[in-house]
Amino acid sequence: MKLLMLSGDRQVCVGEKGPFHSMLRSFHAHFDRIDVLVPRQPAPVVQRELFGRVHFHPAPVPRWRMPSWLAKTGKRLVREHGHAAIVSHDYGFFYNGRGAARISRATGVPYFSEIHHVPGVPVIADRREAFDKWVAERYVRWATPRAAAFRVVNATEMPDLLHSWGVPAEKVRVVPSLYIDLDVFRPAPGIVTYEQDVVFVGRLVANKGLDRIVQALALMRKSGQRVHALFVGKGPLAGKLREWVREAGVEDTTRFIEWVDTPDDLADIYRKSRCVVCASTCEGGPRFTVEAMACGAPAVSTPVGVMTELLQDGEAGRLAGFHAEGLAAALLDVLGDEDRRRAMGRAAWERAQPHEYERAIAGYADAVKRVAADAGTMPANERAGAQEEGAA
Repeated sequence: MKLLMLSGDRQVCVGEKGPFHSMLRSFHAHFDRIDVLVPRQPAPVVQRELFGRVHFHPAPVPRWRMPSWLAKTGKRLVREHGHAAIVSHDYGFFYNGRGAARISRATGVPYFSEIHHVPGVPVIADRREAFDKWVAERYVRWATPRAAAFRVVNATEMPDLLHSWGVPAEKVRVVPSLYIDLDVFRPAPGIVTYEQDVVFVGRLVANKGLDRIVQALALMRKSGQRVHALFVGKGPLAGKLREWVREAGVEDTTRFIEWVDTPDDLADIYRKSRCVVCASTCEGGPRFTVEAMACGAPAVSTPVGVMTELLQDGEAGRLAGFHAEGLAAALLDVLGDEDRRRAMGRAAWERAQPHEYERAIAGYADAVKRVAADAGTMPANERAGAQEEGAA
């Protein structure tokens, strides 16, 4: 089976090995050919092919012309190669989905719209998120009769949202997107020397709730708990984050790392952390919390993405509200009893196991193939097997 993907990736073509490259490393083996349409790249293109069967087609046009370019290029590629399904990674102004719908209408090939998260869900952090949520709803209502199915990556938050926007239940497919290499992200084999109590990893941007994490650290200090924290990441709020830390009076117990070179280095940081914290207002995953859980670190998180499902019962960490007081209380609860914290870490490791890389990638590939099988565009010799897997 051949697949056409419409992606916003800006790393692979310029030689960087980001999350999309990591996903394709195994995903490509499930298909005969994958063509990927991507935006105009931020640097000179150094590669257009991966693994012998993934072919990248960077756009030569600006963003506002993307829907037309995607439609024209996608239709040509379908005529040349006979793709059985189209996958569009949909967010922002949804030019991928708009282009995919035009390709689908012209060729009869079904398109699978992927919406990993929506800004402002479950909490609207600012006016921009309110606008982005409004745009997302307009796209989903427009795309519902056009898309063969929608992929979401958590089992409660996103399905409930799409249902409220008029998407029939049978068009919503829950397909997790956390592809965790459990050979890398795993507990330490021996005794651990902890370097920090709390770790955050991710882009330093508004929806991550970085100010609330700092406020929580300050509240814990006032309660008599000197909590050592580490922030790993870079982004537009990097300078502001350091300013918040200074103003909160926790500079002496807070460290910053902009970048780690390898997944092994990141796993080592998780293993040397007593817990991981997420204060986001909206997420699809988030990935870093589950990576840390796989390393035996319990999680404290706001109820976003998959975290509600993983932490609801309190055995692998704690859910917290969208305010500093609740975050501080949850962190103190996890860190307050070392035996209980270690038991939470063992439960966290167990909760991460279903997200094992190869298993999760195979589930994604199977979901795409079922969309093609249901539409009758998959080659006949593969269709029966895909439909049996879907029924199972």
